[in-house]
Amino acid sequence: MNYSPFIYAYEQENIAITGNGLLDGQAGEENWWSWKGRKEFGWETGEPNGDNDTQRLNQMGENQIPVPDRIFGEGSYLRPNFIQLYKCKNILIDSVRIRRSPMWVIHPVLSENVTVQNISVTSHGPNNDGCNPESSKNVLIKNSYFDTGDDCIAIKSGRNADGRRVNVASENIVVQGCTMKDGHGGVVIGSEVSGSCRNVFVENCVMDSPNLERALRIKTNSMRGGVVEHIYFNNVTVGEVSDAIVKINFNYGEGDVGQYDPIVRDVYVSNVTSRKSKFGISIVGYERSPVSNINLENCRFEGVQDGNILKYYQDLRMKNVFINGQLQE
Repeated sequence: MNYSPFIYAYEQENIAITGNGLLDGQAGEENWWSWKGRKEFGWETGEPNGDNDTQRLNQMGENQIPVPDRIFGEGSYLRPNFIQLYKCKNILIDSVRIRRSPMWVIHPVLSENVTVQNISVTSHGPNNDGCNPESSKNVLIKNSYFDTGDDCIAIKSGRNADGRRVNVASENIVVQGCTMKDGHGGVVIGSEVSGSCRNVFVENCVMDSPNLERALRIKTNSMRGGVVEHIYFNNVTVGEVSDAIVKINFNYGEGDVGQYDPIVRDVYVSNVTSRKSKFGISIVGYERSPVSNINLENCRFEGVQDGNILKYYQDLRMKNVFINGQLQE
């Protein structure tokens, strides 16, 4: 229970945010963004070990404190989302421009039949993800522009005990014709994916910036758990990213300190080109829970500085895949 998102809907149907206007949250270092990481705003030593409101909230989830008793707001320092649509159906967000969010920009939660199209997001604060479908299904994100301080699109399904309690997957997510500039990742799944994620289709997108770190990223750990499966990444043009074209990492955040092994399987990457990156493919699973059935076909990654990172995986198949002109076997 916290400050309201700037635009909020709960258990509504047939709602829309449309038009060619500008939504400006006016967030900045002077009002919202400075709340992250500063001692005067409740952060004793900063993430991940500080005693702060974010950690108190996470611990309440682990302790199964009833949601109405998780009271923050004034006197606490948890930033709200810009747009949050909670348990809603039949949603359209079309043609608006969005700037300067406190944190996540567009956040459909436990919602279905969501269309986000023709929008422009430019928001460079901390945790300023562009669009975060969470435990939602039948989501289309189309013909949109993302220039962000965090992930451009990040698909989630709840964190740790809370995610397992609600246990609703994100599924049937389509991303088409989008442009990603700055951000931690173009299309990202996780890290809060305890309720699982399936059936994600990314196609005909352009991702290019020296300040974009990865193109396709799956991030999780053994605190999160969950199953990520049936991920399709097709016809994507990557100019420059600073880390990897495809990155799957089981040691994100807290790392391997939990008892809920994540499962990632059935990932298909095809017709993807890139011009510059540090790594081509980076896959790091667990020995006891390897990443499985990863398929790359008709891909060409140029300007790769340090090759691939491959650890704890099985059934990696590459067909007509070139890295710096060399055919991968």
